[in-house]
Parts: sequence; structure tokens; C-alpha cells
Amino acid sequence: MHEEDIDHTDADFHGQTWTGRHFTRCDFTEADLRGLTTETCVFTECVFTRADLGESTHRGTAFRSCTFDRTTLTESTFTGCSLIGSAFLDVRFRPVTIRDCDLTLVSLAGAALRKTDLSALRLREANLNGADLRETDLRGADLTGARLFETDLGDADLRGARVDADGWVQAKLRGARIDLDAAVVFAAAHGLRIG
Repeated sequence: MHEEDIDHTDADFHGQTWTGRHFTRCDFTEADLRGLTTETCVFTECVFTRADLGESTHRGTAFRSCTFDRTTLTESTFTGCSLIGSAFLDVRFRPVTIRDCDLTLVSLAGAALRKTDLSALRLREANLNGADLRETDLRGADLTGARLFETDLGDADLRGARVDADGWVQAKLRGARIDLDAAVVFAAAHGLRIG
């Protein structure tokens, strides 16, 4: 089933299960999507402004260049999903579960994700400017090219994470845990000479 340019504003999809459905440029503004389960669905350029996706579950679903503006994602689970190029603006996340997902080019500027497990996620070229990632688990995450200006990574676990030199300079890192390889890159980024 493929829907294109359909207006689902204020629609009630509470508790439904969708498998293999495709949506292109559909509007889910203020829709009730609580408890929704999706599997291998594709949402392309869809809008979820003020939608309630609380307690929803998504497996192998793609959200491509979608807009989540003041959306509720509390207690939602994303497993093996692609959220490439999607924008999250003033979204309620916590708690949220995100496992084995691709968040390349995602905009999470200013997002409140404190104490969230983001380990091993692909966050390449993501916009994390000003995000609250304190005490976040980012072990093994790929943050290559990510924008980290004023990103608060205080007490975050960054062991094994890939972070560019600019990220080590721009982010707030007080108390963050890193491994030896990252420490060398951090020192070089700050103009220190080793040895």
C-alpha cells in the first residue's frame, strides 16, 4: 500500500499495526499514533508536527527526511530503522530506545537526550548543536562529521566513538569517558604535542 500527499491531520491510528506500507509527503499533524507498530514501512518527507507517537514500536522502518516538530516519542522503540535526513524540533524523547539505527544527516539540535543509550549508532554528519547528551552512552557511535557546537557531552561515555577533531574542540566534555586513541586526537585538536 502506497499513500502519497494524503492529509492525516488529527487522524486516530492508536494501537494499529502497519507492515510494508509506504507514505510519501503525508501529513500526520496532531495525529494519535500512540502504541503504533510499524515493520518495514517507509515514510518519505512526511510531517509529524505535534503527533503523539508515544509507546510506538518501529522495526526496520525508514523515516526519510521527515519532520518531527513538537512530537511526542516518549517510551518509543526504534530497532534497525533509518532516520536519514529527518529533523527533530523540540521533541519529547525521554525515555526512548534506539538500537542499530542510522541517523546520518539527522537534525537533533537542542535535543534533550540525557542518559539515553545511543551506543553504536550511525550519527554521521548529524546536527547535534546545543543538544543535551550528558551521561549518554555513545560507545562505538560514528559521529564523523557531526556538528557538536555547544553540545553537552558531560559524563558521556565516548569510548570507541569516532569523533572529528572539530568535535573535540566544540563540544562540552567535562567528565566524559574516552579511550586512549580518542585522547590522542583530543590532545592534537587542542594543539598539544605528545612525547
